[in-house]
Amino acid sequence: MKKFMHSDQVPANPVETPGAQRAKMRLLIGPGDEAPTFAMRQFELEPGGCTPDHEHPWEHEMYILQGAGTVKCSGEEFPVRPGCFAFVPPNEPHQVVNTGLMTMKFLCLIPVEQKCGCPVK
Repeated sequence: MKKFMHSDQVPANPVETPGAQRAKMRLLIGPGDEAPTFAMRQFELEPGGCTPDHEHPWEHEMYILQGAGTVKCSGEEFPVRPGCFAFVPPNEPHQVVNTGLMTMKFLCLIPVEQKCGCPVK
């Protein structure tokens, strides 16, 4: 199945995981699209928003599209802006925080077998 559309056409659902603040997620590509290997999600963090500080046994690949923030990983903080990318290894505590004045948007790719419909688990 092929899929071509704009991310604005995909619903932005609130991230309801405890610890998330002012965060939404769009599942751009996932199991419903017959994608067997990876899920692509777009997160949107309003100013002051964040994902929960969490960890899990799978990796994350992130690419910053808009805004400014910090990726926290294993106690270190890395400032990010559009064009920055991050790799978070499995089992590393991590969090993304919007430190800017506009909505921060970033792509996050994870293995599809990790229940990618869950916002950040």
